[in-house]
Amino acid sequence: MADTDLILLRNLRVVGTHGVLEEEKVRAQPFEVDVEMRVDLSAAGLSDHLDHTVHYGEVMGVVHTVITTESHQLLEKVAHRVAVDILGKFPLVIEVTVEVRKLRPPVPYDIAYSAIRVTRQRNF
Repeated sequence: MADTDLILLRNLRVVGTHGVLEEEKVRAQPFEVDVEMRVDLSAAGLSDHLDHTVHYGEVMGVVHTVITTESHQLLEKVAHRVAVDILGKFPLVIEVTVEVRKLRPPVPYDIAYSAIRVTRQRNF
């Protein structure tokens, strides 16, 4: 069995319009995203070539595009869209976990954030 390693992206901040309330659909708000990708990095470790790994700058571009150009009611949908797009664009990714945090949820309570975490696997 091939080695599996992790590429981790933490606390990527992006502004978007996602939520159930009308104000959330028109007023952009901050989101924070973590991405964890399970990838066999043994070839990259030996070759030192970008072609043998996942370009994490491009992964951040996928996250940014989904959050800034789409509008969904649920964080579940946002996280799912990011995960599916990553699997679709990066064939070396075996499994991806995406956590999306809404940093200022519109609730009358003192809360740091609300979050959703999803994990999706490549179907071989």
